[in-house]
Amino acid sequence: MSKKNKIPGQQAKDFTHKIEKVLSRNANKAFSYKQIAAILEVDDTKSRNQIIKDLKLLAAQKKIIESEPGKYLIKAVSQDYYEGTIDMTSRKTAFFICPEFEEDVFIPTQNLNHALDKDKVKVYVYNRRKGKRPEGEVVEIVERHKTDFVGVIDIQKNFAFVSTANPKMYTDIFIPKDKIGEAQNGDVVLVAIEDWPKRADSPFGVVTKVLGRPGEHDTEIHAILAEYGLPYDFPVDVEVYAQKLDTSIQQAEIEKRRDMRKTLTFTIDPKDAKDFDDALSFEKLPNGNYEIGIHIADVSHYVQEGTILDEEAYNRATSVYLVDRVVPMLPEVLSNFACSLRPHEEKYTFSAIFELDVKANVLNSWFGRTVIYSDQRFAYEEAQKIIETKKDEIPAEVSLTGQACKAPKEIVDAILKMDELAKIMRRKRLSDGAISFDKVEVKFNLDEDGEPTGVYFKEAKDSNHLIEEFMLLANKKVAEFIGKQKKTFVYRIHDEPNEDKLIGLQGVISKFGYSIDFRDKKKISQSINKLLHDVQGKKEQNMVDTLAIRSMSKAKYSVHNIGHYGLAFDYYSHFTSPIRRYPDVMAHRLLQYYLDGGKSVSEEIYEEKCKHSSDMENLATNAERDSVKYMQVKYMQDHKDEEFLGVISGVTEWGIYVEILSNKCEGMCRIREIKDDYYTFDEKQYALVGQVTKNTIQLGDEVWVKVKNADLVKKQLDFTFLRKNEN
Repeated sequence: MSKKNKIPGQQAKDFTHKIEKVLSRNANKAFSYKQIAAILEVDDTKSRNQIIKDLKLLAAQKKIIESEPGKYLIKAVSQDYYEGTIDMTSRKTAFFICPEFEEDVFIPTQNLNHALDKDKVKVYVYNRRKGKRPEGEVVEIVERHKTDFVGVIDIQKNFAFVSTANPKMYTDIFIPKDKIGEAQNGDVVLVAIEDWPKRADSPFGVVTKVLGRPGEHDTEIHAILAEYGLPYDFPVDVEVYAQKLDTSIQQAEIEKRRDMRKTLTFTIDPKDAKDFDDALSFEKLPNGNYEIGIHIADVSHYVQEGTILDEEAYNRATSVYLVDRVVPMLPEVLSNFACSLRPHEEKYTFSAIFELDVKANVLNSWFGRTVIYSDQRFAYEEAQKIIETKKDEIPAEVSLTGQACKAPKEIVDAILKMDELAKIMRRKRLSDGAISFDKVEVKFNLDEDGEPTGVYFKEAKDSNHLIEEFMLLANKKVAEFIGKQKKTFVYRIHDEPNEDKLIGLQGVISKFGYSIDFRDKKKISQSINKLLHDVQGKKEQNMVDTLAIRSMSKAKYSVHNIGHYGLAFDYYSHFTSPIRRYPDVMAHRLLQYYLDGGKSVSEEIYEEKCKHSSDMENLATNAERDSVKYMQVKYMQDHKDEEFLGVISGVTEWGIYVEILSNKCEGMCRIREIKDDYYTFDEKQYALVGQVTKNTIQLGDEVWVKVKNADLVKKQLDFTFLRKNEN
């Protein structure tokens, strides 16, 4: 530091905070006043004397300890120091999230001390007076959340910088010349942070992978995966291991299982599905009841504990469904072939089989390993046509083959009866307080190069609900079977919604004339269901659906069962998708182990596995969301000259977010670019108010916009505001 930047003596009034910071960063080391003065770079007598006084004051306050004459160290536990997580804003400031504080602690930019988003840190908290927001300073980075980042490289003569598109990453990354590798100027690269010297503005990194040129389709999709640390290919040894598995159906193995090959069995899946991990069987019993089997691919038969295949599946924990591809949890030889319940093939399965009466009451349950033969594969659209028409005719426009055909009568009868039973189960679930989230999914028509040619919306219909209800039944009953034995199991849990978030939701929906009944838990869920029903088909539907989902707690995996609020189940697990979810594989293994008389397994080990599975699920969800945003931006690039009608989905002090009604693409209109007046943000009204005209532009208003900028790298749309819709 130059002389002019050193702290002048006349300003050395109070060094206590800085002393604590130095000692905290070196918690087990004692320092003299001379050493502290050198670290703080003060060399005038007045400042050094002040440091001596402040050391004695801190020791008297028992915040530090004089471990030997003239040497001081920080007290092991100080009431002003806390561990927690950094939550960066897009404005280079942050909040410190710590369970010991009701409100988040504000961290100014200059107090971050190299901490990055989601890092685990130790923070010194000050300004804790009543009525004041507490502030803090990062004194130690306990654990980096991540060290790998995706960005665009800018190569200079002797070094390079990589800048990321992540608004929460407030610094670029310095790359020494010898660590640029094969990267060319402007490439999208993956870099690893190796060091961040104390006085350096930027961390130092190394290029570990070149992903390609910005804006190219594969580059951006691979960048999304790399950003979240998700794999794209399987290691060669895992692929080789999977290829060598014996996937044939053996008589010796059949004899260990319940043989259901002669029972009517079929699958109903999306038209473009590659893996079929669940099938349904149907049989009418002599007593007038129905035996319905939910048959799930027996992945655990092939994926044995302790193998490299199991290790890879656990590390991935989930398949990732990007907008143009699937990154599977299991190699293709298993996911698309051996474990896929394809039509006219015998398969090993793990089954939950129920006897139901005409009112959909479960009278008997059976769980165990089976072997099945799938008689037919249906697409949802085909099953839906059967349900709607009550006929066996499948027209060409919904047929999997593209040709009009007839479904076998016995399967038509089975689908119609199971639809009746599913509707009864669904009504009962909703009356018990389950919440019906049937959010519209945005899908893209893609050409052979993965380019978007159109947008369409996918809505859940009766055929989707039929499958959903029987999968829910299996998941619920398996969890109940183990839970009532008080044995360790993998549950899918969902806590009650946070009341503050619900109050925030109420504030938004009241603008549209809706409300939430807060009297009790059941009234809350009933009013949310009414809200979701009432907004269907309205301009504000997608926004309200999204906000309602955000007001809910996040579902996760745990061995500690608290039930599932959203489904209104006391017991719930994931059992029905082991091809694409590792927790289902764990559930299969545990269920079989307990069926064989095994004792309860370690809670600690399985809770750690549950946490890992939940974390990986969140990363996959974020990657999937980013891939949709990317495709929306790509789609809108080709529509820059068109005017679009949209609905205002968010209002902030810097502008409005607009969701286009015809394709659900969302972008921002900046406040300074709305030219007909000078607008200011009114937080209470969720509105911008014109200072001269007093015109309001508020949440839910319909407006006309045009694409101003479509940034593929940032996955961001900027709109030009044209006018309010006056119709």
